[in-house]
Amino acid sequence: MRHIISILIENESGALSRVAGLFSARGYNIESLTVAPTEDASLSRMTLVTSGSDEIIEQITKQLNKLIDVVKLIDISGSGSTHIERELMMVKTRAVDGMRDEIKRLTDIFRGNILDVTATTYVIEITGEKSKLDAFLQTVGAEHIIEVVRSGTTGILRGERGLAV
Repeated sequence: MRHIISILIENESGALSRVAGLFSARGYNIESLTVAPTEDASLSRMTLVTSGSDEIIEQITKQLNKLIDVVKLIDISGSGSTHIERELMMVKTRAVDGMRDEIKRLTDIFRGNILDVTATTYVIEITGEKSKLDAFLQTVGAEHIIEVVRSGTTGILRGERGLAV
């Protein structure tokens, strides 16, 4: 099962490598990883997506909590929590002849934005859940895609609960 773990971590050098090292030492895969500073300059918020049974995720969270840099963490996708998750994707597509209008139409349907236009390409920005981004890529077709850049999943709990010190 897929899990999204949000971690408040001290904003110090080496903190990210210690978290990644914990995963690699135990043979666990990180599907995506995003890190950015919070409103408190001494802390960063790390959002990590991984897969595993509830027992494996419990073991991972216990090991993460032992790391000195980790202030607090929560599995936002577990234990019946409702959450919002998003990912940002930028796609450079070939846009020539009749495909220019078709790609613009698809971008509108998927509620994306065209960020850059040249005589032969578009750079498109789309935000949403992983399935939406995957559907856009499939609809446009691999033969029209030049390059894809994705941010990885980030998420937040709904309601009053949150990850704070």
